[in-house]
Amino acid sequence: MKRSPLYGSSGSLRRRPRASADPWTPPRGPEPPPERPLRQRIGEGWRRFYARHERPLLALAAAAAALALFAGWQVLQPQPRIFTQRDIDNAVTYSLKHRRDPSRASVAAAIVAPSVVRVTGYDPTGARRTETSAAESPHENAVSVGSGVVIDEAGTILTNLHVAGSAPILKVTFADGLETEADLVGAQPENDLAVIRPHRLPDDLKPAALASTRGLAPGDEVVAVGFPFGLSRSVSAGVVSGLGRSWQLGEGEPARNLIQFDAAANPGNSGGPLVNRDGEVLGIVTGILNPNRQGVFIGIAFAVPIENAARAVGRSPF
Repeated sequence: MKRSPLYGSSGSLRRRPRASADPWTPPRGPEPPPERPLRQRIGEGWRRFYARHERPLLALAAAAAALALFAGWQVLQPQPRIFTQRDIDNAVTYSLKHRRDPSRASVAAAIVAPSVVRVTGYDPTGARRTETSAAESPHENAVSVGSGVVIDEAGTILTNLHVAGSAPILKVTFADGLETEADLVGAQPENDLAVIRPHRLPDDLKPAALASTRGLAPGDEVVAVGFPFGLSRSVSAGVVSGLGRSWQLGEGEPARNLIQFDAAANPGNSGGPLVNRDGEVLGIVTGILNPNRQGVFIGIAFAVPIENAARAVGRSPF
């Protein structure tokens, strides 16, 4: 191998070029990039982590938001009050002091009301219409207006004979407003009682409950429900003022074993029910005492006991 001469052409020593000032310093490589700030490195790491786990992170964030909303709602809700025995006692005392219980008469009337009907007698010719019947009913050609009560699911109605037997055409109006013609199917003239059967029945027919008069005594509370002077369902309350009375209700022998009561009754109440405070029918209102012949209530009225009235139907209710 050919070597480089150590001497030049002039005979002087040839110097080798030095690679660096310090013959023992190794050559330098490329300069490293400058170190990035910590914040930038964290941001880049988070972006790479988010890119790999995007869906789970979104689901976790949604769950955390819902939990936060629920916790906030719980904080805003008022805390339930814990009632002490004293609070309960005060509430009971206040209720007893300010509560208004319905009267016994109103309860009894509400029970029997669905069973009470209006009975109207018509004369198509108008020949039998009187001044009294005109005052009792605004209907043209109405001869008589009275009341009645349904006593069984077949629609059998008890009323007064002087109401049902005074006109050739009878019409019955039920509590729900249904109006239909009716036929006279039975009578008990000695007690001025009649049994009628309507041609049609309402879907929600409610017969009245009947009660024996065996334990009835003067002073017991009673309620009369009917259509006095043709007025819509009216209620009057009073007490039994006598038992076993006899009174001339019509022609023939006086009626016997009547219930005397002082609840107001007027023309139009005839045939309606007399009920106890439980709304059970004790009798059929059939007449009022009229010493002055004015035809208005003066303090005494009569009802046929339900036991007697049921015989007009041909059976005993007890």
